Amino acid sequence: MELCSLSGTLICDEDGLYDPGSVNDRLLLKGTISEAELHFIRARLQRGLLAKAARGELRVRLPVGLAYDQLGNVTLDPEVRAAVAHLFECFEQTGSAHAVVKQFAAERLRFPGRHTPGGPHAGETYWKPLRHDMVLFTLHNPRYAGAYFYGRRKQLTDIDGHTRTVVKPREQWTVLIQDAHPGYITFEQYERNQQTLRANAAAHSGEERRAGPAREGPALLQGLVVCGKCGKRMTVKYHTRCNGEPVPDYHCSREGIATGTPPCQAICGAGVDQAVAKLVLEQLTPLAIETALAVSTELQQRAEHADRIRQMGVQRAEHAAEAARCRYLAVDPTNRFVADQLEADWNNKLRELADAKDEYERATQAGQRPLTNEQTQRIRALATDLPALWNNPATPIRERKRLIRLLVTDVTLIKTGEQITAHVRLSGGQQHTLTVPRPLRAWEAHTTPASTIALIDQLLDHHTYDETVEILNQQGLTGGWGHPFTVVSLTQLCRNRGIPSHHERLRAAGMLTLDEIAAQFGVTTDTVKIWQRRGHITGRRIDGRRAHLYHPGQNRPTDGRRRHKQPAAAAVATSRHDRPGPVADGITTTNSPGGAV
Repeated sequence: MELCSLSGTLICDEDGLYDPGSVNDRLLLKGTISEAELHFIRARLQRGLLAKAARGELRVRLPVGLAYDQLGNVTLDPEVRAAVAHLFECFEQTGSAHAVVKQFAAERLRFPGRHTPGGPHAGETYWKPLRHDMVLFTLHNPRYAGAYFYGRRKQLTDIDGHTRTVVKPREQWTVLIQDAHPGYITFEQYERNQQTLRANAAAHSGEERRAGPAREGPALLQGLVVCGKCGKRMTVKYHTRCNGEPVPDYHCSREGIATGTPPCQAICGAGVDQAVAKLVLEQLTPLAIETALAVSTELQQRAEHADRIRQMGVQRAEHAAEAARCRYLAVDPTNRFVADQLEADWNNKLRELADAKDEYERATQAGQRPLTNEQTQRIRALATDLPALWNNPATPIRERKRLIRLLVTDVTLIKTGEQITAHVRLSGGQQHTLTVPRPLRAWEAHTTPASTIALIDQLLDHHTYDETVEILNQQGLTGGWGHPFTVVSLTQLCRNRGIPSHHERLRAAGMLTLDEIAAQFGVTTDTVKIWQRRGHITGRRIDGRRAHLYHPGQNRPTDGRRRHKQPAAAAVATSRHDRPGPVADGITTTNSPGGAV
């Protein structure tokens, strides 16, 4: 019967169906008064505890940061009060438990803990690095909000005897008394923290997921974008440009993943982010000075608060070392065993003091110190120009996102053709509709402008590739990738675009190649080159290697290099052929200043 009660198994017979977990059903099954007596005894004890808990007088174990005074009242523990309060301040600023852990680590701060009962150091406070689970435990505990509660959890035991603890919904708690004792935050702030934590957590279904904490990615509207077609939240993905810059993309793919259908839409977020940021800056312009001054004050307070916590850690270590020294000096020297123990404890406290001072010095040298007057003046100088503060590279993207979330509730995106429509809903209820051009695709962004293509086509009517490149670079025109033109790049561009080269245009006009005109005149190609250099025939240069095409219909030039035959009596022997004889008379001598024919 006990096994059935633990496992929730029902028992049936010819008379009915019974639940062993119910005392009335157990009486019907066993028919003994012992069951009723046990139940009544247990109920009386439980009612006594519940009555005391309903008055808020039942003493329970308090979390670190709270303690009982001599009268039994709950008070804030002065030894660790600053550290616990700093945790709540960090969460209020960052909105993320993980960000709180990172900030404590960056500021070199430790968080208090308390030894569990039963050990040699039961109830003593110790300090350790802050962990994520410790932050969640602190944020979820209503005692830090000054509320007394009882019956928040219940224990379930399975058939194997394993016990597990389940947190009940708040409406099922046995006792919840607000403002029962001093707290670090108000209960309203505790409610806001719970909402933030629920929004940060990944919910069981995509429809329940909200914005989440502001993260380091460049997607300015992360968690705020809603699909204009299906109404679901859009997720963020990134693609990297050729220069290594990550660009956000907003995808509505949850329904497609669930049903195997194509996604609703995918929108590049670069243009949308810029448009929404511009709208936010326009809304904030009248309050630019007040906003910047508030940021300056917040930074000053955060730096001073962190410095005070570190100083308190050094003071605690000094007090502990001094107490250990006094205990060692007060011991009887003849009791060597006790003296050795106290001396070892004094040495440990001195080492802890040295470590605390070193940690404080390192944190101070690392820049974790209160803002100077110069830094304050620089922040105040930026107060008159909030766009400059927004566009300052030193401003973290997370701070920009936090500013966006203060004003923007959500942004609904719809992509129609070449336009993207963004319906921006502000926190005050105002709505703005923005129309953003569709961002260019990669091949569109790296395509040579049509005006440059038209100019290239026009220049190639009268210029070669090298001449065209020189003209384009002089005018400051570039290709699709923004690089200056070269002969190789221009040649490839013309081939891809089907633009005829200067050589092809001249051939289409009927001009002749070197071989063709040499065959027409019945001479060698070298002779044609000589005639072209001397201006006897005309042509057009077609490339940077001084190759030419020649105009058709030209007459064959006369050989002006032949000399008239001189009389034998007046001839002057100027060469080895000027000797008298029948062979020498038949030889014609020519000079070739331009090269051999």
